[in-house]
Amino acid sequence: MQSHLPGYRIPRSYGRWVARDDLVRYLEAYAQHHRIGPRFSVEVRRVDPDGDGWRLTTTDGQMHARRVVVATGYNGRPYLPDWPGRDGYTGRLLHAHDYRRAEPFRGADVLVVGTGNTGAEIAADLAEHGAGRVRLAVRTPPHVVPRTVAGLPSTLLAIGNEFTPPRIGDPVNAALQRATIGDLTDYGLPAPHRGLIATHRESDTIPIIDVGFVDQLKAGRVQPVAAVAAFEHERVVLADGSRVRAEVVIAATGYHTALHDLVGHLGVLDERGRPTVAAGERHPAAPGLHFVGLRNPLIGLLNAIRIDAGRVARTIAAELR
Repeated sequence: MQSHLPGYRIPRSYGRWVARDDLVRYLEAYAQHHRIGPRFSVEVRRVDPDGDGWRLTTTDGQMHARRVVVATGYNGRPYLPDWPGRDGYTGRLLHAHDYRRAEPFRGADVLVVGTGNTGAEIAADLAEHGAGRVRLAVRTPPHVVPRTVAGLPSTLLAIGNEFTPPRIGDPVNAALQRATIGDLTDYGLPAPHRGLIATHRESDTIPIIDVGFVDQLKAGRVQPVAAVAAFEHERVVLADGSRVRAEVVIAATGYHTALHDLVGHLGVLDERGRPTVAAGERHPAAPGLHFVGLRNPLIGLLNAIRIDAGRVARTIAAELR
């Protein structure tokens, strides 16, 4: 299973795990194949009803459309917690959004904050490429799953988790994690209190897909510590009361959808800024407004986008008929 977009497959020559440059080439080829003409450097600021369609206020003037599909992505705007003392921190603080490669941090003492896939991959990358010390601030112990199981991608196996009740699926997932990843308690990561499916249903949190993180953890090159509570000049105060020195803090603390300015006034978002309707569904307050890719699924984002896009396309086609 490849996470291709509708109507044009990712070339098999790119391999099972598509590299960043190949994915860029695929997207360029996709636009050319479907004769899509993106208007680059044009930002849509607001969407408003306009008769039987919509008026879009953009940085390049106003546009009008009969239907609007918002596909700006689940990770819209970097979120950096307002930790006490943050502005007085004398080290370097950056969001994971600004992390590009490990080489600039060679020999440095780095604290990575957050145990999602981003935080785990950055911590592993730093440890593999010569950071002096890598600590990982953990608020909630994460679920960790292998990238493949018996040669199958974990995202393929996760399709069943989308529809399985937690009371049935979580014991199976726990057994699979024990058999493939093992108990990480002795390495500073105890088992999560809630099951994998229950965690995702409650908070949209997906498990870490291991691409080297566990090896670095077991080798002692990534050291888990308590969550960040505050900053004190050159020190970072942790939730357990301890204080650590770090030359660099990389905050892998997630993103906001950043949809409030765009469509928040239309009454189509929940308290977390996510659409209240699934792809292809019509919101009674905003018929003709659709959303694609504004969720964090277990089955992989590109795969979910492909499914969402098909549903929205069918709905729009039926409406316009």
